[in-house]
Amino acid sequence: MEISKITVGENRRRVDPEKVSELRESIREIGLLNPITVTEDGHLVAGMHRLEAAHGLGWTDIPCHVVALDGLRAELAEIDENLIRNELHFTDRGDVYMRRKAIYVELHPETRVGATGYKGGKIVESDTMSFSKDTAAKTGVSPRTVEREIQLARDLTPAAKKAVRTVDMPKTDALRMARLEPGDQDAVATKLMAGEAASLADAQREVKREEIVARLEDIEQREVKAAQGLYDVIVIDPPWPMKKIERDVSPNQSEFDYPTMSEEELATLEIPAAADCHVWLWTTHKFLPMALRLLEVWGLKYVCTFVWHKPGGFQPFGLPQYNCEFALYARRGTPAFIDTQDFPVCFDARRVGHSVKPEAFYDMVRRVTAGRRIDLFNRRKIEGFDAWGKEAAVV
Repeated sequence: MEISKITVGENRRRVDPEKVSELRESIREIGLLNPITVTEDGHLVAGMHRLEAAHGLGWTDIPCHVVALDGLRAELAEIDENLIRNELHFTDRGDVYMRRKAIYVELHPETRVGATGYKGGKIVESDTMSFSKDTAAKTGVSPRTVEREIQLARDLTPAAKKAVRTVDMPKTDALRMARLEPGDQDAVATKLMAGEAASLADAQREVKREEIVARLEDIEQREVKAAQGLYDVIVIDPPWPMKKIERDVSPNQSEFDYPTMSEEELATLEIPAAADCHVWLWTTHKFLPMALRLLEVWGLKYVCTFVWHKPGGFQPFGLPQYNCEFALYARRGTPAFIDTQDFPVCFDARRVGHSVKPEAFYDMVRRVTAGRRIDLFNRRKIEGFDAWGKEAAVV
């Protein structure tokens, strides 16, 4: 057949120039061993690379197998040849499967979902194979693979598909991406394409972090919370009702240099927590039960305990050395952390002075939270926190 009379469908796979070049040299040396396949009206069914190689050699005619197919059946045969012979990316295969499904269902309407027949008052199922089973049989893959790749073609946004191919994302991650809302897919795709994330999980974390920060740092929302005296992050270091141990050294004090509060007094505190709020409550071994009771009284939900491991500490007579303190983490509502990487509940930090909490703790809180923050019963100015307390730099 004259090459000029052969037509090529719009949905043909992309031509691989390297493969065409190899075929051209092979045909030049030993000729065309396998003719291309066309329909009676000259529509190409199989052999696009061979056709391009022959055209590159200056041929005007090419040997053909002619098959008696027309219309949709010819296109279906062309699609099957594409799927069998070419190493398509799974996102491209999904697009081809989508077109194959449309053709197959049109040729076999009895395979439509819900399409059933009745005979003698009973449901009669069609003998025609379902699309997925027929496609699996033609291409040598499982029906489940066909269904998943159609899902990718249907649910991934154009930007997401481009990102999946560009970063060579595994199919399992692509399927997870396809389950995201379109806007979230595009946001994740932007992070991946810009090299701001190494994986889908990293990109999702970064997008989520930016969403949380944007919401909590919104100027209008911050002004509303400020007017209401509410905070998104609260650290509480109460003046627990404790006494110093008398020692035979000067001065012989048995009281602390600041006033303490009883459990009843602490229970009356109004905790200025926003609807979604992170709370850390510092306590020691002795007051741990009281701290848990106070969280309940304040309407906060206990989640976990952060442990400050100290280099040494007080050791009561006949007991172990108390070389740690606790910061009970509790919540109001459902606040979200903006970063959970390298975020253990146990941390080491040196001791600075009596009741002075380590800067490492505040570094951690600043890194993993956003919004308005306050340090209750504060005794020094902490960057990024409002302060409230007798000795606070800001009251």
